[in-house]
Amino acid sequence: MPEADQVLALFEQINRIPRCSGKETQISDWLCSWADARELVHERDETGNVLIRVPATPGLESARTVVLQGHMDMVCEKTPNSTHNFETDPIPLVFDGEWLHAEDTTLGADNGIAIALALAVADSDAPHPELEILVTVDEETGLTGVQKLSPDWLHGTHLLNIDSEDEGVFTVGCAGGRDTILTLRIEREPLPDLFVTREVFVCGLHGGHSGVDIHLGRANANVLLARTLAMLRGSDDCKSTVHLVAIHGGQAHNAIPRDASAIIAGPPQVMRHLDREVARIQEVFRTEYGSLEPGLALALRSAAHPSEMITESSARQLLDLLRALPHGVIRMSSEVPGLVETSTNLATVRVKNDEVRIRTSQRSSYATRLAEIAGRIKAIGRLAGAQTGNESSYPPWEPHMESELLGRAVEAYQAVHGKEPAVEVVHAGLECGVIGSKYPGMQMISFGPTIQNAHSPDERLYLPSLVRTCSFIDALLASYRES
Repeated sequence: MPEADQVLALFEQINRIPRCSGKETQISDWLCSWADARELVHERDETGNVLIRVPATPGLESARTVVLQGHMDMVCEKTPNSTHNFETDPIPLVFDGEWLHAEDTTLGADNGIAIALALAVADSDAPHPELEILVTVDEETGLTGVQKLSPDWLHGTHLLNIDSEDEGVFTVGCAGGRDTILTLRIEREPLPDLFVTREVFVCGLHGGHSGVDIHLGRANANVLLARTLAMLRGSDDCKSTVHLVAIHGGQAHNAIPRDASAIIAGPPQVMRHLDREVARIQEVFRTEYGSLEPGLALALRSAAHPSEMITESSARQLLDLLRALPHGVIRMSSEVPGLVETSTNLATVRVKNDEVRIRTSQRSSYATRLAEIAGRIKAIGRLAGAQTGNESSYPPWEPHMESELLGRAVEAYQAVHGKEPAVEVVHAGLECGVIGSKYPGMQMISFGPTIQNAHSPDERLYLPSLVRTCSFIDALLASYRES
């Protein structure tokens, strides 16, 4: 069977290679080199997806082909004080008792551990049918790689997606999603020479995955920043005299924003009250979120003195738009207790030249409700005078509870661990939905070792769960001898 130490050794190699979303050339090259070194047939499509074919072990040549699938990119998040360069620096593994994490950055276990597990299976002597190891690109920013997957590339009919984050839980369905983009034109005017500039920023939030963690009620830094700016501009000391210069928030469409900042300006007699006002607003937020966000902080620091600021009318228009946009759970499922059906994430805010680009990310179990919430966000944008559009749309994955693969997997898990796994549908987006649309009839489950706080610098992998995942994969693949 693939041993956990072998998997971790491969994972350490993978973590030496830059693989932020959209920048996977080096890891794609490495996968091909890995296959070449073992004389395994492999292919790479124009998008960068890699498919490695692994012959069956003796006695399983006539069994059905099984696909082991994951993605090669990772969400590259770091703490504000980290100097890590994701384009050049390896990500060292930090062992902390039964947990594995990185130092002030995302660990990349989502989804590098899937690659390591699949390669370890191919390298082991454990019995398995013919395998196809499919590793896709750019999953985290919109399922780009799998969206461009050829519908005649795979031969397997059973697919094991190793991209779930609770060991002992099999995922058999997921939400569909799309990103809705709002682009607002802004006007600028000269910044008076006597004005003082400061940067106000929201930091210390948990963040997290915008699907898996959206129901937890964690704070969104973009939402809090917009509220902060509105409160500063409307306070007794700062009314109509605090001006917006720039704004920036969030890192990725599928991460709840942890940090956001804005540069503001005003006359000295007004800005001297800023520290007191920011401290007051911080206490308001800490009271509202309590133990949910113990690290929540609002802070001020000095800022450069630019030549221009955003006009008052444009600033009001932008802040009204940000405050009007919804964030969080829109509707809970009426069919599955505790499952979020529909949600939206106010993901990123960027200023470039004379435009502000706002990315929001919607998810839903139903295509109709997905269209409805995206349409509502577009309507809000149009009312504010913004241009609207959609990107990165992908379909939901409808569960099939009676599939032969699911039954086989449940039996294998029970045989190894003495208990049945949980079977669930999740609010996250998984590549299985797209694969199922390209390969009708493909039977699929998603599973993996326990990973906490994915998409944030607090990401960590529970090592005992990795051992159990290795044992399960070994038992499941060996069961095809009986087919």
